Amino acid sequence: MYEWQQQIQQIVDEIDSCIHHYNDEALTLRFLSRKLGYSEFYTTRKFKEITGMPFRDYLRRRKLAFALKEVRDSEKSLLDIAFEYGFSSHEAFTRAFKNTYGIAPSEYRKNPKPVVLRTKIHAFDRYFLGFGEIGMIKTTDDLKIYFVTIPAHRFLHVSNSESNGYWDFWEKQSHIPGQDCDTISGLLDSIKGKLDDDGGSEANSGSGQLMAYLNDPNGRLCDWGFPRIECYGVRLPADYAGEVPEQMTLTDIPEAEYLVFEHGPFDYEQENRSIEEKLETAMASFDFAGTGYSYDTSAGRIIYMYHDPERYWKYVRPVRKTS
Repeated sequence: MYEWQQQIQQIVDEIDSCIHHYNDEALTLRFLSRKLGYSEFYTTRKFKEITGMPFRDYLRRRKLAFALKEVRDSEKSLLDIAFEYGFSSHEAFTRAFKNTYGIAPSEYRKNPKPVVLRTKIHAFDRYFLGFGEIGMIKTTDDLKIYFVTIPAHRFLHVSNSESNGYWDFWEKQSHIPGQDCDTISGLLDSIKGKLDDDGGSEANSGSGQLMAYLNDPNGRLCDWGFPRIECYGVRLPADYAGEVPEQMTLTDIPEAEYLVFEHGPFDYEQENRSIEEKLETAMASFDFAGTGYSYDTSAGRIIYMYHDPERYWKYVRPVRKTS
């Protein structure tokens, strides 16, 4: 199964790369199956077994997700966008777009609203499966610790006061209608103007999305010793006035000072747990002596957690002046 999860992830990565470069000729089950050296039937069966959906459905919805962002952000004609993403006509594109998102592309361009996009699948996840790390490869990037002032902004999110950690968060969310990981991530992916969005659609689907922890005086104690509510969402400009999905909350976050613990790029399969432990140890043992600051655990303050193995893993924790 380990080998197949890796191979399905190769297909998923190849799909995004081909869509990004408008290489529709390579986006066939026959082409992708041959790259793996298996039959189309066997590849289709394994793809559905591991990802939970048929190959054709995933490919169609992923192409539409790319196309939607072109409709939203570019000035290209809808016909050009239709052809670029493999649709035979303007009518075929409009029909598929409306069937999937409930709105015609021409209407969406005039008035973008949150819709559920098909975000990129991550089929291979050793950390989630509890298999741990492989080998002894270690990153050479040292941990960086620094203070920052973050301007006022807004945080659009879902929250759960009963969860304990990322995977438990999404397990509990999966039992709330309309708040499962795919739905929430897809909605957030469609929103324009995210402060942390690097614009990546090829390898960074879901860019700009992050976990956060809101200090809550009535909540359970977290591993760091204070009450918190776990959240998942996106940071938006302070003047954001777009539509807020009914299952989400938009919170105003005032300008404030934070302490950042940041580790550089790392190998997700081999180092995820060790980097997590390194960051948690650094946060727990940080010596504030001489800094004039301490952690701020007052109600309403927020911690952000950025997890992007190709770039960094960092915690942004609120602080307050003590002198």
